[in-house]
Amino acid sequence: MGLTGEALRRPRQLSGGQAQRVALARALAVTPALLLLDEPLAALDARTRLDTRAELHRHLAAHPGATVLVTHDPLDALALADRLVIVEGGRVVQEGNGPSVTARPRTDYVARLVGLNLYRGRADGHTVRVAPDLTLAVADRLDGEAFVAFRPAAVALHPARPEGSPRNTWAGTVAGVQRHGDNVRVQLDGPIGVAADVTPAAAAQLRLIPGQRVWVALKATETHAYPATG
Repeated sequence: MGLTGEALRRPRQLSGGQAQRVALARALAVTPALLLLDEPLAALDARTRLDTRAELHRHLAAHPGATVLVTHDPLDALALADRLVIVEGGRVVQEGNGPSVTARPRTDYVARLVGLNLYRGRADGHTVRVAPDLTLAVADRLDGEAFVAFRPAAVALHPARPEGSPRNTWAGTVAGVQRHGDNVRVQLDGPIGVAADVTPAAAAQLRLIPGQRVWVALKATETHAYPATG
């Protein structure tokens, strides 16, 4: 856990993050048949969290027993767990391995955890009706109840209706703007609520402020549609 240099210090001399790593080391040292971890990385700063997550992953890969990890951090869950069980409102809403959950979220909560926009609608071939006045063209062909998911980075914003290659377009209103990593996350109202990630340069050029009207564009090839049942 990277604490060799702190071996002679008293417990009260340790920071919260150091004490957290001591607790992890103590739990791992006895090689338990069942290891229970409740928010094991929550008290760590960003850099220490990254290093400790990698070290914990190595330990868990070699751990002969079972591990139950409880976390609100989707990155910790995806990096450390073989199987995910997602609880929402006191009930299990989805379970499976990381790739299956991230590829096909089944509730808005799960979609937000894995960083996707998600909508439910009625599919007819290569279109899915997701709102009374909005039908999306999608890359996948299916019929019946369906989900449509796409990344915020796949959403483009324009001051006027874009022309050119075929794409989904609709008018929206900026509901919020905030920093999101290296990009700007724009929350939009309209026929559907949608999150869009744009570069700071694009946000400045568009002069995005709450209440502003913009045009939203989404290529069909950037969508993923899949059955809502089964």
